[in-house]
Amino acid sequence: MKVYAFNTVVIGTGAAGFNAADRLYDLGVKDIAMLTDHVKAGTSRNTGSDKQTYYKLTLSGDDDDSVMKMARTFFDGECVDGDLALCEAALSAAGFLRLAELGVPFPKNRYGEYIGYKTDHDPRKRATSAGPYTSKLMTERLEEAVRKKNIPVFDGYQAVRILTDGKTLRGVICLNTLAADDEEERFAAFCCRNLILATGGPAGIYANSVYPQSQLGASGMAFEAGIRGKNLTEWQYGLASVAPRWNVSGTYMQVLPRFVSTEPDGTDEREFLFDFSDDRGWVLTNVFLKGYQWPFDVRKVKGGSSIIDILVYMEQCKGRKVYLDFRSNPLHEEPDYQLLSGEAREYLERAGACFGTPIERLEHMNAPAVSFYRDRNVDLHTEMLEIALCAQHNNGGLAVNCWWETGLPGIFAVGELAGSHGVYRPGGSALNAGQVGSARAAEFIAAGDRTVPEADPSFTAMLEKEAEELGTLARKAMEKGASNIGLLWKEATERMSIFGSAIRSEEGIVRLKEEVGKKIGGFGELAAIERPEELHKLFRLRDVLICQYVYLSAMEDYIRHDGKSRGSALYTDAKGEKADPRLDETYRFCLDNGEKKDRIQEITYRDGSCVPEWRAVRPIPEEDDFFENVWRSYRENGNVY
Repeated sequence: MKVYAFNTVVIGTGAAGFNAADRLYDLGVKDIAMLTDHVKAGTSRNTGSDKQTYYKLTLSGDDDDSVMKMARTFFDGECVDGDLALCEAALSAAGFLRLAELGVPFPKNRYGEYIGYKTDHDPRKRATSAGPYTSKLMTERLEEAVRKKNIPVFDGYQAVRILTDGKTLRGVICLNTLAADDEEERFAAFCCRNLILATGGPAGIYANSVYPQSQLGASGMAFEAGIRGKNLTEWQYGLASVAPRWNVSGTYMQVLPRFVSTEPDGTDEREFLFDFSDDRGWVLTNVFLKGYQWPFDVRKVKGGSSIIDILVYMEQCKGRKVYLDFRSNPLHEEPDYQLLSGEAREYLERAGACFGTPIERLEHMNAPAVSFYRDRNVDLHTEMLEIALCAQHNNGGLAVNCWWETGLPGIFAVGELAGSHGVYRPGGSALNAGQVGSARAAEFIAAGDRTVPEADPSFTAMLEKEAEELGTLARKAMEKGASNIGLLWKEATERMSIFGSAIRSEEGIVRLKEEVGKKIGGFGELAAIERPEELHKLFRLRDVLICQYVYLSAMEDYIRHDGKSRGSALYTDAKGEKADPRLDETYRFCLDNGEKKDRIQEITYRDGSCVPEWRAVRPIPEEDDFFENVWRSYRENGNVY
């Protein structure tokens, strides 16, 4: 295979990956390359929301804010390391202003203040937005900066194996998806001194997902290399449309659409929310509140709007399809707005929206929300919109230090792949974390060895061993005849959405983990493809299965450490209470009281099994901030590394 050598390789071409490459170049590290399955793929470029948020230090008005106050907001999210919280607060303004200078159109007033608003888990008005495609705009502006510097981008190169002896990074092997049918060109190796993983969250492990279909992740490759996972149990789930994948938050809920379920063939249409409760005021108020309270939150199940998520999930588990219908009112009757809670009724009255059908209210309140689906060949005037309870963001990821370096020296994780968040996080903090982490990694790399490593005999021997294993897997898969990759993928991801997403039981998790473990162990005999063009699916499915196994192991360990329901995960617990007496025993749970907020679970995949460990959170550092001392230390040795 071809072998390339660079000082630093960046895997991933989202906002974090491009920022890492751009920063490295500006800091003088020119021997760099970027690798990607597809340069136009990924979450940063292909996702958004009604108002996609960027979270940063307050830059307007007279709000009382500081780096330390923002760090404490992050830290208070539970299971958050204080040094990462401090870094994300300290560099938030610098990262944001750099994006603004690159041309991301964040709004500012006539005096130059970048105006903010409050987002979820935000005590101040730190949030801002460039519109529904903020992360897309970020990615495009950062890519332009990288292209101008002629940094090589290897498009169509899927990373499949990190080369390391367990202590030292040597490089990475990629599948050249554009030459998969040529055995001489099929694989390529990259020898490097530093590796920045910017592959995003492990979106591919779930069938019900609001991640774009182009986002799958590559966390399994990192786990297989021995990199520790952190806070893997902590996700964010919420209601989203299936095609296209898009959060149905905000106005989509506030206009009070019908919730309908049917059999897979479209028969037996039912408004299942009213099957659960005949209290129209209760149903409509909770539907409205889903707009404000979009993420599934166990604190809002009992007497709150997250009961809607559970009712949707229950229909999914029956094998039924769930839809939003904006064409007519719930129960085909004009809503009695007096039955709504004061908050909901006042909102609709002030919006002048107490009239007509849901689609008429949506056109009145938020016409672009209708246009969004029309532009994607879904006409809400004439058809129902299929939805599901979907995975949206992983708050956990790979364990990193304050330079976003993993436990394996030379390997860095940035963006959603890095586990810098905890149980809760302010909306928009993920976009900030990606910019801060990639900048920190670039700075640390630039302060180190800038030479290009050689592909010496030890590297060649390691490469030959790994290449033989990958080649054997590819050949065996193609010898079997008919392809079963699609079926295996569908089965694995659908079962993960049922047993390993928002609703979790020890029995279901253990059973699914055992199934996944057997598939990994027998993958060479199990998986089959018809032609080389499917090799990318073969290697990606294996990555997904390893990732599922590690995540399920983390969930199992959390339960066995007496973990309670928290964040966006409800753990079935026979000792708990049901959120509503009409629910079955699956929804009996104990609400977490914060007793584990200062403890972090980390987990390592080793020889086909997982080793979990628990440790105390790292506190927020208290540094000497006397200017003369810091200035002297900075002049003498950079004071940071």
